[in-house]
Amino acid sequence: MLGAAESTHLPKPQQLAKRVIALSPHAVEMLFAIGAGDTIVATTDHADYPATAKNIPSIGGYYGIQVERVIELNPDLIVVWQSGNKMEDIKQLQDLGFKLVNSDPKTLADIATNLEQLGQLTGHSIKAKQVADDYRQQLAEIKSNNQNKPAVKVFYQLWSTPLMTVAKDSWIQNLIEVCHGENVFYDAASEYPQISIENVLLTGAEVILQSQDEGNVLGINWADWPEIPAVKNQHIYQFDADLLHRATPRAILGVNAVCEALDKVRG
Repeated sequence: MLGAAESTHLPKPQQLAKRVIALSPHAVEMLFAIGAGDTIVATTDHADYPATAKNIPSIGGYYGIQVERVIELNPDLIVVWQSGNKMEDIKQLQDLGFKLVNSDPKTLADIATNLEQLGQLTGHSIKAKQVADDYRQQLAEIKSNNQNKPAVKVFYQLWSTPLMTVAKDSWIQNLIEVCHGENVFYDAASEYPQISIENVLLTGAEVILQSQDEGNVLGINWADWPEIPAVKNQHIYQFDADLLHRATPRAILGVNAVCEALDKVRG
């Protein structure tokens, strides 16, 4: 199976992709960021940034891809998402002979590498390098500005019912670490563990971070547990989930938002 930032074929210049199917919202966003948005002929559900992306036909989602539509569209490159697309769909597309590249960043640094790779594949290398270098510079500055600050105990509420959080190998952990936060569930057995409120009570979390999805925010009334330092000191903050959960250049905005929240705790 394809590894991250790895393709089955690296096109020669005359083979640059002109018709691309991007099977994840983050890949769509990356392609637009490097100036290759007009090459996209199909996407998947929730590919909504930039606004222009909403006009591109969706051919599936987490539940699967309409392979028949892929065949009809006849792309010269398909950007798959190994962590989010069904493995049987990816294998079927491979077996049909389509050129595939896996866009599946695992770290914040991977975003820049992935941007450059997509630029190479689509003939937008110059723009991609500019975007990647700018992103790297901003990320390095944030790391430098936060590495010596006091650690803050962070509880990240991924969802409320059931109550879920993030652990050491999760995407969100990358953001918490850059801001010098200490994830109170870092050592949980899985990346996205289901927990209880009693578990949270034992952590001494100094800040609670949530996505601003209404179902997540309203699912638990944390005011009922004032013994949690984050609740007692009113350090509960909500964020745009796309900025925190999508591996795109906008992740910088998500990192900045998390760091600002942790600074309020320190202040």
